[in-house]
Amino acid sequence: MADAILTATDLVKHYPIRGGVLRRTVGHVKAVDGVSFELRKGETLGIVGESGCGKSTLGRLLMRLEEPTSGSLVFDGVDMYSQRGRAMRRLRRDIQIVFQDPYTSLNPRKTVGDIIGEPFDIHPDVVPKKGRRRAVQDLLDKVGLNPEHINRYPHQFSGGQRQRIGIARGIALNPKVLVCDEPVSALDVSVQAQVVNLMEQLQDDLGLSYVFIAHDLSVVRHISDRVMVMYLGKVAELGTEDEIYERPTHPYTQALLSAVPVPDPTLRDRRDQIVLQGDVPSPANPPSGCRFHTRCFKAQEVCSVEEPALTLRPDGVGRHESACHFAAPREVIATVDVSGQQTDTAWSDEPS
Repeated sequence: MADAILTATDLVKHYPIRGGVLRRTVGHVKAVDGVSFELRKGETLGIVGESGCGKSTLGRLLMRLEEPTSGSLVFDGVDMYSQRGRAMRRLRRDIQIVFQDPYTSLNPRKTVGDIIGEPFDIHPDVVPKKGRRRAVQDLLDKVGLNPEHINRYPHQFSGGQRQRIGIARGIALNPKVLVCDEPVSALDVSVQAQVVNLMEQLQDDLGLSYVFIAHDLSVVRHISDRVMVMYLGKVAELGTEDEIYERPTHPYTQALLSAVPVPDPTLRDRRDQIVLQGDVPSPANPPSGCRFHTRCFKAQEVCSVEEPALTLRPDGVGRHESACHFAAPREVIATVDVSGQQTDTAWSDEPS
């Protein structure tokens, strides 16, 4: 699309498994196995899925912290994987990352001023040396921290404050895209809401595009414009926030949403909860055909033989796609948003 700032095409990342005396390659962990999507300017793309589905590996591929096994990534018209040296360093200004754990992603031996100002040392032309302290204080103020605390160390801040420091470091170079790898999963619920609200405000002020990786479906719904559901290295479903949460078509997405807690007991009794059987298969030896078929309540013989393509669904609005031979929407009646308030979504007993 013309307004796409980031376009991933068939991204693959396989990690070799080595064994024996000679440490020969005996297999591969297929962490990301053919993922394609677009991130549009100014939007938030949420990525959800179980642990081990490849979300964080995908985030590292987008940052080029990992080199892909195959596939392409075009950022603002430039092929990222073909860039080297100074060209790649220049490109890194425009795509930054916020890490999951605010307790380990900040150097405990450096002050907050040094941590946030480090991007200016790497890219000295962004801010003159004499103006860096003022720039760091402005960043602290922008993320809701006291600029006078510039000389404090990470251990002197709470978890939510540390994550704000990580966000300040991420926006220091005025990037166009921010990859957020589970940025609120280590925080209390009330602090999560504050950090998410901060990120939304920064997006409006700075025109950022987010890739927001998370486990928490309510947080993802609160912040995302579109949502991508991953399962075992593949994209299961991709659509707008309303399409995914109110009209999901993939059985895996439906199962994820049916597990969301509902505080209202009357709605809880009305919904049809989907309980998946068995464990997630190993990414080193994924099932043939559809990777979800070993746990799927809709699985038939074709599912174990033929891998479904990510297909545009006629019931969707815009670009609602899912990878299932028997995709069909289900209606929803209640979920909970990031603030803990009940919204207008839970499972009904009947498919639409």
